[in-house]
Amino acid sequence: MAVDLELAPKIKRAPHDPCCEPVVYPDVEKEQAVRMAAVAKALGDAVRLQLVDVLRKHAGKVCVCELVPLFELSQPTVSHHLKVLREAGLVGSERVGLWAYYFVIPDGLEELSAWLG
Repeated sequence: MAVDLELAPKIKRAPHDPCCEPVVYPDVEKEQAVRMAAVAKALGDAVRLQLVDVLRKHAGKVCVCELVPLFELSQPTVSHHLKVLREAGLVGSERVGLWAYYFVIPDGLEELSAWLG
């Protein structure tokens, strides 16, 4: 069964003209997306995810010396992971003498959680 299709002639479009209209537009503004991506990236490591879990369950502040035995990592490596979480706004810290004490910032996951929900 033969079907005759009429072909439209090719029309060259201007260099910056879109070929078609987008079907969906993002609801997330660029600045918000950058913030949420930083949080997601910080949580994208298994050790950091576990650190947040431990800090979330702990009542109060936790000394880094209490966290090191939970992982097969050196203290500087655990501190590095905590720094990444701190920079993402998920964890806060307080220095007392030589030790640093860490805690979860409750609002740190709120924006990402709201968007995912």
